[in-house]
Amino acid sequence: MVDILLVLLGFFMLTWSFARQERELDVQMPSAGEAKEQRASVGEVIINVKADGELVMNRRTMSPDELLEALAKVAALYPDQAVVLRGDQRVDYGHIVSTLDLCRRANIWNVAFATSAPEKNPTP
Repeated sequence: MVDILLVLLGFFMLTWSFARQERELDVQMPSAGEAKEQRASVGEVIINVKADGELVMNRRTMSPDELLEALAKVAALYPDQAVVLRGDQRVDYGHIVSTLDLCRRANIWNVAFATSAPEKNPTP
């Protein structure tokens, strides 16, 4: 029983580490006045769209065709899988739209947009 608990603990620590690293990529998201910090869930799919339009999923740079194939596999296994789209604030809007189109073509409909909370100005 203890062995099983230790394996589960190791699994969750490893998964948490990967989710944290995914959020540390060089993507500066636009801020929103009502943005709230969301906790990453296990198995969450995060797609980063960098300023130059580069697509990154699971810390791996992918071409649009590779991303479509990966998303299609995820959708086949988990039909209600949610995807979080983290677009850099400097990216051309066309890259965001084409990424959304890839999600739809892969049969993923539950897409959320990640934003950051606005910086708080210190009061003098």
